[in-house]
Amino acid sequence: MALLDLDGEVVGRARALAARAAEPVITLARAHTTVAVERATLRLAGITGADTTHRAGDVPWVNRVVDTIREHCGLEHGAVLPAFHALREHDLGSLTELAEATAAGQVRFTVPTGKQAERAGRAARTAVAKGLRTVDRNRAQRDKLVARLGDPARRPWIYLIVATGDIDEDVVQACNAARAGADVIAVIRSTGQSLLDYVPEGATHHGFAGTYATQENFRIMRAALDEVSKEVGRYVRLTNYASGLCMPEIAVLAGLERLDMMLNDSMYGILFRDINPIRTFVDQRFSRQVHARAGIIINTGEDNYLTTADAVEAAHTVTVSQLLNERFAHEAGLPDELLGLGHAFEINPDLADSFRMELAHALLARELFPDAPLKWMPPTKHMTGDVFKGYLLDGFFNLVGALTGQGILLVGMMTEAVVTPFLSDRDLALANVRYVLNAAGNLHEDFRPAPDGFIVKRAHQVLGEAVDLLERICRDGLLTAIAEGTFGLMKRPPDAGKGADGVVEKADGYVNPASELLEAGQ
Repeated sequence: MALLDLDGEVVGRARALAARAAEPVITLARAHTTVAVERATLRLAGITGADTTHRAGDVPWVNRVVDTIREHCGLEHGAVLPAFHALREHDLGSLTELAEATAAGQVRFTVPTGKQAERAGRAARTAVAKGLRTVDRNRAQRDKLVARLGDPARRPWIYLIVATGDIDEDVVQACNAARAGADVIAVIRSTGQSLLDYVPEGATHHGFAGTYATQENFRIMRAALDEVSKEVGRYVRLTNYASGLCMPEIAVLAGLERLDMMLNDSMYGILFRDINPIRTFVDQRFSRQVHARAGIIINTGEDNYLTTADAVEAAHTVTVSQLLNERFAHEAGLPDELLGLGHAFEINPDLADSFRMELAHALLARELFPDAPLKWMPPTKHMTGDVFKGYLLDGFFNLVGALTGQGILLVGMMTEAVVTPFLSDRDLALANVRYVLNAAGNLHEDFRPAPDGFIVKRAHQVLGEAVDLLERICRDGLLTAIAEGTFGLMKRPPDAGKGADGVVEKADGYVNPASELLEAGQ
């Protein structure tokens, strides 16, 4: 039921402006590829493993192949034509064998033409289609498990982070969290992994403030959560991070190992990791196509804006980003039910009416995106180390989540952003959530803000400011708005940032069967 009486014409204008603002960036993304997109495509085609003999450390075979193709003949036509042409030319049985021969200096890659190009294209399409069939089977398996084990009996889903650095220890924490009531387990990544232009191989035990995202770590955690799901009688979902320089590859690995949610924001890497804007927009489009195919819920990162900008003054930038994320997601094939748009409880609690403003902002998001499983993020910026005040603040955060019908509630902890929380902190945080959700029950059914009251007026104000900002972005361009520090006060010009050298403009005749099959839904 609508509580804010939003003007339908204003809402429609906001969405139309967001589509206009996003269109030049979508056109740009369609016209380019990146080294990460090409590596993700070859991963779908079956390449696995790493060169363990390299003096600088393990180098994934997919990096070895794509880097060599680029050196020999460029990536303007994509990686699959040179790779599958070389596979046939050298009579090799697999892409991994091709990678080994490449490392030994035995392969010279060329872009085939004519009949040779047709043969290479057919072989690549067959291999990629096989990878996508694995993704499809995993999606069907998830549906079967949810039907058999059931979903949580109530919303919002309780989302808890584990972050030890050691995948085996993460498994212990994750399973105990599920037993204590967590519905979604997020394995936070090792510090700095988003800036690695490769995906590590194998199980890892040495992360920093998090655990490396690898295919084997995904497999280990998914298997563990499948077991604990049977024990607790509900399907426990697994989350990781499809962001950074390897965004498309990690999305593919998530699909191949049946992850359920992925952090995947259109601008987070640009703003908070200084990754080149064009690289990010190209990579996010491909990664979202993969997520759509895999049935993976994405979580966007608008909450981060409010840790660097003022949560009252910048509230409208969150709404603008949500509208842009919605447009980018829809264009990539993600439906509303997979669109976990982010927002956060980050207003200074010492401000008068801070709780009423948080309610207004949360209700605005809920009513603008009624079919999206919104991800509601806890306070971090104003956690001071006073654990009693922090615990109370988290209780207020949980109450807003219950009152406004959020879909995914990330568990806040009283030591958040101060120290790495202990297991006891997580247990207390889960108890806080359980108490509030149980005590509030269906309180949202009874909550009706006054039609001309503070909450409604504040929501209308933020929406109006969002429309004004979208009009400016349409006039000046989204890349210009990002360069000027519009979001999170971070200024990121389009020709700078990490990974810019990995962006390639597509040539006529570019071939990528993954993009073709994903867009065609085949």
